[in-house]
Amino acid sequence: MSKQPSKIAQLDLATIPTASGVYLMSDAKGCVLYVGKARNLRARLRNYVRGEDSRAHVQFLLRHVVQVETIVTDTEKEALILENTLIKRHKPRYNINLRDDKTYVSLRIDMQEEFPAIQIVRRVRRDGAVYFGPYSSASALKVTLKQLYRVFPLRHHSWRQCRSRQRPCLFHQIGQCSAPCHGKITRAAYAELVSMTVAFLSGRHDEVITILTQRMQAAAEQMYFEEAARLRDQIKAVEQTLEQQKVVSAVRDDFDVVGWQRHEGEVELCLLFIRGGRLVGRRSFSLRWIMDEDELLAAFVQQYYAKDTLIPPLILLPMQPSSAEALQQWLGEQRGKKVKLLVPQRGALVEMLALANKNAAESHRERGDRRESRTAALQDIHTALGLQRLPRRIECYDISHIQGTYMVGSMVVVTDGEADKDAYRHYRIKTVAGSDDYACLHEVLTRRLRRGIEEEQLPDMLLIDGGKGQLTMVEDVVDSLGLSAKLDLVAIAKSRVKHNVRGQVVERSEERFFVPGRKNPVVLRQGSPALFMLENLRDEAHRFAITYHRKLRAKASLESELEKISGIGAARRKLLLKHCGSVNKIKQASLESLRQIPNFPEAAAVAVYNYFHSE
Repeated sequence: MSKQPSKIAQLDLATIPTASGVYLMSDAKGCVLYVGKARNLRARLRNYVRGEDSRAHVQFLLRHVVQVETIVTDTEKEALILENTLIKRHKPRYNINLRDDKTYVSLRIDMQEEFPAIQIVRRVRRDGAVYFGPYSSASALKVTLKQLYRVFPLRHHSWRQCRSRQRPCLFHQIGQCSAPCHGKITRAAYAELVSMTVAFLSGRHDEVITILTQRMQAAAEQMYFEEAARLRDQIKAVEQTLEQQKVVSAVRDDFDVVGWQRHEGEVELCLLFIRGGRLVGRRSFSLRWIMDEDELLAAFVQQYYAKDTLIPPLILLPMQPSSAEALQQWLGEQRGKKVKLLVPQRGALVEMLALANKNAAESHRERGDRRESRTAALQDIHTALGLQRLPRRIECYDISHIQGTYMVGSMVVVTDGEADKDAYRHYRIKTVAGSDDYACLHEVLTRRLRRGIEEEQLPDMLLIDGGKGQLTMVEDVVDSLGLSAKLDLVAIAKSRVKHNVRGQVVERSEERFFVPGRKNPVVLRQGSPALFMLENLRDEAHRFAITYHRKLRAKASLESELEKISGIGAARRKLLLKHCGSVNKIKQASLESLRQIPNFPEAAAVAVYNYFHSE
């Protein structure tokens, strides 16, 4: 086999423009394998034609490429934006896919409100509000907010909910809300509370303590000792909160730091969040090192900050990507203010970059340890159940319904011992009438495996929630599709429980696993990682199915509620849902927004609003 794939080698570089743009690499079926951008398309593709990158991943990619398409743009920034759009559309196999280890939250304060409140949100929108974070733990953040409310008693609930109460809420009685809804604080005094809250969350703690100290001294001089004592307690609470936060940088600004650890075909990226010189959180990403480091780092910055997340004014990088200028322009437009990408060369910022690299190395080590543990568990499953192959991809199925209504199926996937949530699927049962779990499972598996044959993506092992009956049915499906030699089948039966005459549990049997060709069930060692992995997979399939089933029931219940409104027929219900998006949003819509729906009569808008807002 030649070192360079023939299709790429035969690419006529003379036909490739030298302008900036995007290139798409596709296989024989027309499936896009990789999307890249370049300041000079011809120069970038010349590297692939000459085979200058000898990494195995790159060579494997190029062996499958049979077509290269280019799209020219006016500027490099336009190429960057187009690349991101095409990646979202085609989801290429060889572009990076950010899968971090946690979900993060932020704090939001809408300064446009008359009496702003603090909200915990998971999405940062470009809506003019002030955001702080991100924070790694929602529960820890709520504990911090309790302390913050003792210092700055802002309102807790929505303004509409506050105004609907006849008296201030319990938070006002315990001193954690100033009750602006009932006139317990002036607008100016509340604005000062908001201002100090913003200063505190922005890291300007010294400014907050100075203001509180001045007020305490002024209250003491005027012999308002109760007010002075209250301010003294506020200062003490602020200082105690600050003691829990670690100062990690002499630079008291807001910035993010990207560190990395490269090892063979993988790159571990670690993102540190520094706010006001304090480390408030970190995120970890494990990526395949397929293309150039330059492309990988630029793609990471673009994909991460394209999401609803906070963009700081400064981002520290381990190396400067060639598209740094275009990235800075794009980030600035996303943030609404200037953003700088910097590779520090000296001082405290170099130490911060070294800390990020150290965290990336540690994260890579921990991920490697977890990978080894998962591989060992898969090997135990392979040996104990007598499988044909190591179950690198396991799919588990479950059915959920209530007396044959809203029947759904679920498929959850474990790849290399780790939950692959992008591969999860829901199935709405189409051909089964009545309560027949066997028939539902037969339909789901038939649809899944037929598609898997077409797409050449089949699991190594199927895990079914049930006993011998379900296993026999699954065998029939697999045999009919000619997949018996390609799939391992396992059924997991729930443990049996024995009760005494009083109904108390006296004995609980172990989980049992049934495999084809074996009469007696297999019992895995209690507490073993293999048993824990399979039990978790079964429970996850059950949860996923029930969640979807409940969603369908709730949606049907809400939609039936529209049918009760006088004068709202099928056409108008469809118009309402198309304009508002969901029944919940229809319920929350104002009368003015309902009136603005095209071709929707005034009387119908009033009827809908009155139905959902009448006492």
